[in-house]
This record gives sequence, structure tokens and C-alpha cells, in this order.
Amino acid sequence: MEKLEIRGNKTTRLKQVCIYADDVVLVTSYVVLVTSYVVLVTRTKQALVNALQKLKKEAGKYGLTINQNKTKYMRLSRTQTHKKDIETEGMKIEEVSRVKYLGTIVTKDNLIEEEIKERIATGNRAFFVNQKIFQSKLISKKTKIKLYKALIRPVVVYGSECWVLKENIKQELLVFERKILRRIFGPTQKADREWRLKTNEELENAIKHENIVTHIKSKRFSWLGHVERMSNEIVPKIIYKWKPYATRPKGRPRLRWEDNVRNDLGSMGVKNWKQKV
Repeated sequence: MEKLEIRGNKTTRLKQVCIYADDVVLVTSYVVLVTSYVVLVTRTKQALVNALQKLKKEAGKYGLTINQNKTKYMRLSRTQTHKKDIETEGMKIEEVSRVKYLGTIVTKDNLIEEEIKERIATGNRAFFVNQKIFQSKLISKKTKIKLYKALIRPVVVYGSECWVLKENIKQELLVFERKILRRIFGPTQKADREWRLKTNEELENAIKHENIVTHIKSKRFSWLGHVERMSNEIVPKIIYKWKPYATRPKGRPRLRWEDNVRNDLGSMGVKNWKQKV
């Protein structure tokens, strides 16, 4: 990696490198996924090609090769563009619209909705794997709620500290949770001895209004306070305080994470939160 000539600061580099365990990310407008372990992120197409050529050359010195079948690239852009493969060093690199790295889905238009939907699907799989536990009559409802919070919900809210929650996403999360809660609490018998499903209000009262959306908001508040208390040299604090030089595109601006959290704080009547953290 030393041969890739990483220069400049975190906001001006043409290339960026991040390392987590055995996963290496060379971190703007182009992203390449190389094998299962290396990700190249560059600002220009030519910088991407140059970085890939150097990576292949240096890897070859140690007998390592790049698996072409696992090598993809993604162009980050809000505009719709035709897919165009890159050919270099005898390799043909396919362009994709999404990549998955460290369990998180990154899309070409940088939207979080697809990641959250994938998390909900994963939560559904986790629930059905443990379905016998939640259907057992030997386990109390209180214990089942604890198991849901320990086994199922963490799968869904992984990384939710950085989510921007739109109303449609909140509804999808609540629908997912209520489906599980109805399995746990079962139906309610009416006065005429007929059975009906519990209403949303009854489920909220049963869990004392500690639903999954409220849980995510509390995680975001904790992360906000953690970032605010960081020193200015820490990477998350640098990214949080950094202001882009470019202007926003035309049209309605996207809801930012900070705006989302500030709105939640305002709805709770919290004032002077920076002094309190």
C-alpha cells in the first residue's frame, strides 16, 4: 500500500486507504471492489486505473493475483448514466450499482433505503430461524421480548446510529416489529368470544412505547454526544465538521443526518444540547 502514494489530507486526497482487520479500503466518484478484501476509492477514472495497475504490480511481487470475477467498480453519482466497463491490464472490470462492504450496502446514489430494507430482510430471517423459541408456550412473553431485543433487533439496527430516517422507512421498521410482537403476544378475545389481532396502540402499550424507531433515535443521540465529545483530530469528528466546497444540486435537498437528529431533539423539547453533552 505504501507504493500507492497516498498524499494530501482526508478531504483532498485523490486516493484514500482504510484498513479493518483483513479488509483494506483504498479510499470519489469511482469505487472498485477488488477480490473480497480490497476496495479502491478514487476521485477520477484515471486515478482509479492507475491505482489498480500499481496494486496489481505490487501484489504480483508477492505472488498475489487479482480475481477478475470478484473485481467490480461503482461510479458514485446522482445522475443516471449508462454502465460502462473498464478494461486495463488485461482485465475487464464490470460496473455495478451497489457493493456490500463490512456488512453495509453502498449504492451509487448514496441512499440508505436499500441498506435498511436489507437489514429488515435479515431480521426476518433471524426471526424465522428462532421461530420455535417464540412459539414455545414454556417461555413467558416477558422473556420472549427480552430474546427479541437480544437476538432479532440488534441484527436490524446494526449501524443505525448513522441512519437518516424518513417517514416511509419508519413505517417499514414498525411494521416489521409489530409483526413479531403479534406473534409473541397473540390475539385478543373479544366480548363475543371471537378473536382479533392486537391493535398498534395495544402493542405500543405492551412494550411501553419502546419501539424500534425510538431505540434507533436513542442510539443516534448517543452517537451524537460521543462525536461531540471527541477531540478535533479524530476522523469521525473531522468528517462531521467538514463542509463540502460544492453547492447542493437543484431540487429539494436530501434530509441530512444532523437535520434528522436536530428535529428529534426539537420535538423532545431539548435545548442547548451541545452544552449538555
